[in-house]
Amino acid sequence: MNRKTRVLYSSLFCCLALAVFACLGASQSHASGFGIFTQGADALGQANATVAHSDGPSAVYFNPALLSSLAGTQIELGTTAVLPSRKFKSDDPTKPNEENEDTAYFPSTFYLTHKFNNQWSAGLAVFNPFGLGTVWDSDWEGNTIATKSRITSFNINPTIACQITPKLSIGAGLDILLLDAKLMAKYILAPTIEQKFTGDGEGIGFNIGLQLQISDALSFGAAYRSEIEVDVDGKAEFSQAIPDMRGKTTLTLPQQLTAGLAYRFTPAWIVEAGVRWEDWSSFDELAIDFGTSSMIYPRDWDDTWAFNIGTKYRLNDRVALMAGYLYGDNPVPDSTFEPAIPDSDTHLFTIGSELTFDQFKVALAYGFQLQEDRDKKTNEYTVLDGTVANGSYENYIHLAAVSLSYAF
Repeated sequence: MNRKTRVLYSSLFCCLALAVFACLGASQSHASGFGIFTQGADALGQANATVAHSDGPSAVYFNPALLSSLAGTQIELGTTAVLPSRKFKSDDPTKPNEENEDTAYFPSTFYLTHKFNNQWSAGLAVFNPFGLGTVWDSDWEGNTIATKSRITSFNINPTIACQITPKLSIGAGLDILLLDAKLMAKYILAPTIEQKFTGDGEGIGFNIGLQLQISDALSFGAAYRSEIEVDVDGKAEFSQAIPDMRGKTTLTLPQQLTAGLAYRFTPAWIVEAGVRWEDWSSFDELAIDFGTSSMIYPRDWDDTWAFNIGTKYRLNDRVALMAGYLYGDNPVPDSTFEPAIPDSDTHLFTIGSELTFDQFKVALAYGFQLQEDRDKKTNEYTVLDGTVANGSYENYIHLAAVSLSYAF
């Protein structure tokens, strides 16, 4: 393989790598990078501590076993405004500081639940498990790594639940994932040439859950989502001179386990503490197939843990107040950290309110996500770029969510 061909393959590889990073990045936080966990305003107000007690139709996502506690037929629609701010300070004193361009994202949810009888219930969810994006100025220092990254995904999640005993319920469902990606960067050896990658893929997995009512006041919940293998097939296009190129890869979205304990101090006040584990260590490398050749790129990610606590207090029949906190570590080691997904350990602070009008409910929530500062040094990703985009990365995110639900 001659030098020019190696450069072309490296360029396409970078685009495909960005797509996979975007799909996999920052899973343990609520809106960092491309992992989305804002799947309902009521849950966001409690920092997602809703695995052991039911807070409406969003139980389809958080723990399908909780469907057994929902009466009749219920429907919920919701969206979250995600407003990220990312800043970069270069190690090179001659280079200017950078901020991501103003962006707003609106991951949304749809839930439908129905109770057939005292034993059986079912639900359907459609939500965005991965998405959002990063947008850097086209002339910034790291433009050979990333300028724009956008991921859109949909998970179609039918579920069923069974009340095994008065104290134990279980649930299970399918995860049908559809994914679309668009990534842009400058051409590595000719900055005036822009490269764009577009690709899509799909995969299928499953989720299961259980809820145990230990006592009238104390309940335990746990939920598991399986790995999902997604075959990503895409094309890299160049603004001039270079022919389009195709490439494909298979990525595995990691398995995830959540659990929580909820205690009801009074009929109006409940507190839940929870934990989430994700198997990111399965993402040890990325293999890109070009048809006639392939490239393997190390990732060496780590498993992650997140811990959260949330509370909900009902002032009266009409108004409830919520608050919560979440801490999550991140899977990306220093050796493979890069600016398309500037992930770091996360602190999330949330508040919210729920208003009830007979069969109609409105939930509102706000979250401030503070990510710890992160430094990038030369790593495997910058072999062709020297010390490009080395420096410190500062990130925070505002979240504003609303959900509307109706019980028939």
